[in-house]
Amino acid sequence: MEVTMTVNGNTVTRDVEPRTLLVHFIRDNLGLTGTNVGCDTSSCGACTVHIDGESVKSCTVLAVQADGSDITTIEGMASPGGDLDPMQKAFHENHGLQCGFCTPGMVMAATSFLRENPHPSEEEVRHGLEGNLCRCTGYHNIVKAVLAAANSSAEA
Repeated sequence: MEVTMTVNGNTVTRDVEPRTLLVHFIRDNLGLTGTNVGCDTSSCGACTVHIDGESVKSCTVLAVQADGSDITTIEGMASPGGDLDPMQKAFHENHGLQCGFCTPGMVMAATSFLRENPHPSEEEVRHGLEGNLCRCTGYHNIVKAVLAAANSSAEA
């Protein structure tokens, strides 16, 4: 089947098998490997992307279901000039990562979360990210990074 979607601002058209998951389309057909395959069961969130502005685990969506959609992956978060998105910057400055495997999905989920709740409490951040797993950090610095990003956007 032919699918056309906008990925990180670029319109792409490809032929795909109807059973192709969006995560595999992004990685294998488009070469955007920042979106990780973690569990294949939608438990970990490493594959989180934005579809039409909503945070979605791309292992739960077929590429054909995303036909006509606007997709943003971690590669599309930085500005065209290379400036980091405020969430990426907050993760960097607050060491909200360790091995880095979950980081793209965490950044995507956290960005979407702050659009819905721009002034969250620590408890709300923890609850908002509970669908994304980190096996290394204990979440303290991830939560700190999200709160820092929320504070920086409040100051702007």
